[in-house]
Amino acid sequence: MPAEFSPRARAAFQRRLLTWFRTHRRELPWRASRDPYRVWVAEIMLQQTRLAAVLPYYHRFLKQFPDVHSLAASREEQVLRLWSGLGYYSRARNLRRAANEVVAKHTGEFPRSFDAALALPGIGTYTAAAVLSIAYGLPHAVLDGNVARVIARLYAVRGDLREPRRWKQLARIADEILVARAAGDWNQALMELGETVCTPFAPRCEVCPVSRLCTAYARGLTSKIPAPRRKRAPVKIRIAAAILRDPTGRVLLVRDPGAHDDVLFSRMWQFPAVEVAQDAEADLRAHLANDLNLDFSKVVLTPLAAARHGVTFRNITLLPFLADVARLPKIPRSKILPLADLRRVPVSSATRKIAAAVSDFASRKPLARPKPPHGC
Repeated sequence: MPAEFSPRARAAFQRRLLTWFRTHRRELPWRASRDPYRVWVAEIMLQQTRLAAVLPYYHRFLKQFPDVHSLAASREEQVLRLWSGLGYYSRARNLRRAANEVVAKHTGEFPRSFDAALALPGIGTYTAAAVLSIAYGLPHAVLDGNVARVIARLYAVRGDLREPRRWKQLARIADEILVARAAGDWNQALMELGETVCTPFAPRCEVCPVSRLCTAYARGLTSKIPAPRRKRAPVKIRIAAAILRDPTGRVLLVRDPGAHDDVLFSRMWQFPAVEVAQDAEADLRAHLANDLNLDFSKVVLTPLAAARHGVTFRNITLLPFLADVARLPKIPRSKILPLADLRRVPVSSATRKIAAAVSDFASRKPLARPKPPHGC
């Protein structure tokens, strides 16, 4: 919506968008009651994660931790286990820490003050504005990727939207167009429009309730705004992992002492693993001996099927090795459990993929490891 639009035109824009949202909004579980705890959990889970992926985790999480008191009383391992597979595990750790602060400092209620909300672990300006507006109706405008894209097209704002000066410009516009009397619905309307209609690619302008007021649409610029973000060059990484299994089917999990990029396994339970410099088996044996003080020099390491895994800019090849041993060692920061019970402890998606290679191996005759693509 061009800046020169009159107050009357702006009011029409606000009315159209709110009417559209109240007619077409999706029925999401945290919209039913506007309970600040439920809104807060949802907003944390939705950070950098698709709605479809979040919904089953959200329901399981709320069943286990129905309120902030139960979350504050939990153990970190309980929270991480429920979060396992959702990624970005610092969100779960911060959510639990923040729950403890809400109980200790705010009598169990998410604070209504913007500054107090920002002081909680894991809460940034977007999350604070979203929870306070949706749960309490307080007049705080949100600005995330979806909202920024909608505003950029309405005003034909070119360039990298995340550039600090431009992001401040978008934040200022978000404040100017906020419908203070209905801040929660307004913020959700902008987010909903960006997620379902004003999408990054092939926006559905023909069904947009405010396309007539959109400068980018009028100028034929919707495919050029926003400008593509510069992506960090991908990094190829190979990780070798040892699945040490005893005759009863139990395996060894560790808190690995930094033998690889700790983003991959998110500082949770994992199989002993190491980033491969040259020879996967040789590097893995050296890691077991030098870093974990495990002498498996005479144990056969059977290569299993490689798996692909991606974490942000990292393109990772997982190289699992199965080692059947008579007895699993007891070492500090380790856990021994049946492989079938892996779901009972917090592990990352990468660890799940490594474990799946064992099941695949058991279901068919051992195959030679396929050569990784050139450059891996």
